Amino acid sequence: MTPAAPSPAAPSRLSLYLNLIRWDRPAGTYLLLWPTLAALWMAADGWPGWHLVVVFTLGTFLMRSAGCAVNDVADRDFDKHVKRTAQRPVTAGLVSVKEALVLGAALTLVAFALVLTTNPPTILLSFAALAVTILYPFTKRWISMPQAVLGVAFSFGIPMAFAAALGGREWSLQAIAAAVPMAAWGLLVANLFWVLAYDTEYAMVDRDDDIRIGIKTSALTLGRFDVIGVMAFYVIFLALWAALGLRLGMGHWFLAGLAVAAAQVVWHYALIKDRGRDGCFKAFRENHWVGFAVFIGTVADLALR
Repeated sequence: MTPAAPSPAAPSRLSLYLNLIRWDRPAGTYLLLWPTLAALWMAADGWPGWHLVVVFTLGTFLMRSAGCAVNDVADRDFDKHVKRTAQRPVTAGLVSVKEALVLGAALTLVAFALVLTTNPPTILLSFAALAVTILYPFTKRWISMPQAVLGVAFSFGIPMAFAAALGGREWSLQAIAAAVPMAAWGLLVANLFWVLAYDTEYAMVDRDDDIRIGIKTSALTLGRFDVIGVMAFYVIFLALWAALGLRLGMGHWFLAGLAVAAAQVVWHYALIKDRGRDGCFKAFRENHWVGFAVFIGTVADLALR
């Protein structure tokens, strides 16, 4: 008699938690990190120092991880109807809602401890950033383009970077206004359009499932104009980022980085124009290279003056 094959070992709690925070998929962290670091370099007019680099790099990773935990709790009843997300730990019942929320809260507290080493304007802005992060997962139920809210959440590191580099020791809205110029808020808006572009590509992957389960996305709102919409979002992002960067004193190397990013956007059009799932998902996954090009152009421009 042939012995039965041993059943696969149950995943450890650690592996489940790492899966919950997308440890093995760092591209999402890079999407937040590159524009934040680019803004930090602009605000500092060059190398911002190890302290701020570590704070914003680790803080970005921690808050993206916490956001994933909150998102999976909010979307658990939707995710079970989508093949790509049905095995996420909370949806599959491998991690409880309480566990996910406790993990998200713990990561947020560690990130807040990092923010406490900066200055009052940055600390005050962190509360607004947290509020938008928590709000985003629930907007899919009632906003036609929830990606716009995600865009604010993913871009809030930009004004925080300016506040950290330029802020003083006063606890007031006036202190925030003094530390964060209007151009920095403009960069937040510009980056929002980049988020709209790549998260619409992401939403195009799940279009059929999202129609069936009844959630709202930018891909569904744009309908047959989704590809045109994505490309328009990219163009607005690049144009605004270029104009605002020049206003902040950036030069030729900065524009060269944007040109490399624009070349990637042309490639993304080739990937998404037929609306195939694989092409749209690849375009989304490779978007962090767009941000990396912008960041490297910024660093090079400031270093080579």
